[in-house]
Amino acid sequence: MSIEKNQVVLFHYSVRDEQDNVVENSHGGEPNAYLHGHGGIIKGLEEALEGRDAGDTFSVTVTPDKAYGPRKADAIQRVPIKHLMGAKRWKPGMVAQVQTEQGPRHVVVAKVGHKFADVDTNHPMAGRTLTFDIEVIDVRAATPEELSHGHAHGPGGHHH
Repeated sequence: MSIEKNQVVLFHYSVRDEQDNVVENSHGGEPNAYLHGHGGIIKGLEEALEGRDAGDTFSVTVTPDKAYGPRKADAIQRVPIKHLMGAKRWKPGMVAQVQTEQGPRHVVVAKVGHKFADVDTNHPMAGRTLTFDIEVIDVRAATPEELSHGHAHGPGGHHH
């Protein structure tokens, strides 16, 4: 079964940056699951997966415009340190989670004061050209519930 819209895809991946450093990978855990054609993963990766089959392995390089977007220079915000989740002591460069009106969001700590921190709200991989090494594990038809919710359920997917 080839990957097309409304199918659930399970895949393992590793991501390398421009200097060929591995910045993230799923090996050693559950494969990632998403509902194809519903924007659940970055555009460039979804485009590269279209038409692939279970068992396929490939690499694709994705530019910022089809990944996490360009870095925005005006994306620094000052927030109370008590709103940063993920550590007790903060240093510049650490990734924190903050609660926003749109739900949880990852930010990078830029500067730390006594009560406030300046955080960069750009996605940590914004502005970067990324190379993904992909192994397609499984492709299956989505259930009616997955289609109505707009995302994959089960291992590697969304849990209610």
